[in-house]
Amino acid sequence: MIDDFLAGNQTAVEEAIRKAAAAEILPRHRRLADADIVSKSGPHDLVTTADRLAEEHLTASLTALLPGSVVVGEEAVHADPELYGALREERPVWIVDPVDGTRQFVRGEDGFCTLVALAVRGETLASWTYAPALGLMATAVRGGGAFLDGERLHAGEPAPDAVLDVATSHPDYTTDAQKRALLGLRTEGVRPRPCGSAGLEYLAVARGELDAVAFSWELAWDHAAGLLLVTEAGGDHRTLTGEPFRIGGDNTLPFTAARSAGTAERIRELLAAQ
Repeated sequence: MIDDFLAGNQTAVEEAIRKAAAAEILPRHRRLADADIVSKSGPHDLVTTADRLAEEHLTASLTALLPGSVVVGEEAVHADPELYGALREERPVWIVDPVDGTRQFVRGEDGFCTLVALAVRGETLASWTYAPALGLMATAVRGGGAFLDGERLHAGEPAPDAVLDVATSHPDYTTDAQKRALLGLRTEGVRPRPCGSAGLEYLAVARGELDAVAFSWELAWDHAAGLLLVTEAGGDHRTLTGEPFRIGGDNTLPFTAARSAGTAERIRELLAAQ
């Protein structure tokens, strides 16, 4: 059923995402009023009017495209945490982050994106990463490859003995144990830096512009689209104990996604050594 849907509707999903961004996100880019910005769990966890309205727009359009599907979106789950359980159900799930990189969006920067993934029982089958201010649309289908604006992506291997560039979680989102693990990346041959939009960091890995990411949180809307994009571009991902990261699962954190299996294992070993 889902394969048939994807065979005929990938372009329609792209169009739905573009329309949501054009209607609800771009008109508010660099035009947010103070009343448009709300802090959720803390000063670094922001939501804007654009987040809420874009998610509502996508919820209506995506479920109309695939009757019987449900949306697990960042803002809807914040209002009703029980919705997250749909990731483990039989029906198709759209995993939506309407504005990934809200802090960048609030600051008026261009480094934000809309993330959409289609999953069944925690298995991501397709993904869309749209950076409207940058004019980029990246897509992936399980077993069908990863593409950026129609061009196939190949993450590739880092050069031998190259210093690895790694984007890592913001310290405010990590436990003390996870902070210690991430400190394991501060070693010779690795150059860590704080991550921006998770979706755009995953895209950079899939493009071979960034060697790896290392994250300490597992919320599906931040990772589902990007992990499939990286995997279909030839990369790999692993939790602290070596298993693949599982959307909606009980993962051992932090985890890494990287340009290649060898790079992922090197980063995992550094994280696990602490």
